[in-house]
Amino acid sequence: MSNLTNEYGQPIGAPVPTWSARPLPSAETLAGTYCRLERLDAQCHADDLYAAYRAAPDGRDWTYLAVGPFDDPQVYRRHAEAAARSTDPRHYAVIDLKTGKAVGTLALMRIEPVHGVVEVGHVTFSPLLKRTPISTEAQFLLMSYVFDELGYRRYEWKCDSLNAPSRAAAERLGFEFEGIFRQIVVYKGRNRDTAWFSIVDKQWPLQKQAFQAWLAADNFDEQGQQRKSLAELRKLFS
Repeated sequence: MSNLTNEYGQPIGAPVPTWSARPLPSAETLAGTYCRLERLDAQCHADDLYAAYRAAPDGRDWTYLAVGPFDDPQVYRRHAEAAARSTDPRHYAVIDLKTGKAVGTLALMRIEPVHGVVEVGHVTFSPLLKRTPISTEAQFLLMSYVFDELGYRRYEWKCDSLNAPSRAAAERLGFEFEGIFRQIVVYKGRNRDTAWFSIVDKQWPLQKQAFQAWLAADNFDEQGQQRKSLAELRKLFS
């Protein structure tokens, strides 16, 4: 908390004299070791994505999303076409470099260049990337782009407060829980209380070190199991 006060003795926030509005996200491709992110293109990605999502045994992955599940490839394609046209949210397809196929999507959204704030959302990962380095690297690629290239100050994660897997994922990825906004959304005919998480720019250097160490080849054994977790690595670098 700032100890600064103004001429009236009122507490005020710390100055940011060098701050200026940040650019809008514009990257078409973000390349990693295990995956790359490409701007969503229904013609290129919809068939792969539909097949990847259909690999799930049931529709539980869509419970906390505003759309889906999709039982018809043409209905999914229309959804993908609409998502691809959007600039906020700006959707990316996650491409598995081993197969060259799209295996999930995620988006930058609620983009506020004046304040340097952006949210990662619409995270829709298929069984083909869950619990693999791809799922972590996809998140890292977007974070790195937002902080290192665009220079944003705040990166947000929000989810239904009842979505335990999403909350656990946010905490695993280093987001800090900030609280719950009650009755903020109605979707699929039901109420949503939203859990808010964030990473801010001053936290990013440590987070980045931990991600890079976690994604390194020597952090995985012969069976592909991690040697150290992200939480362990954050403690190591703190």
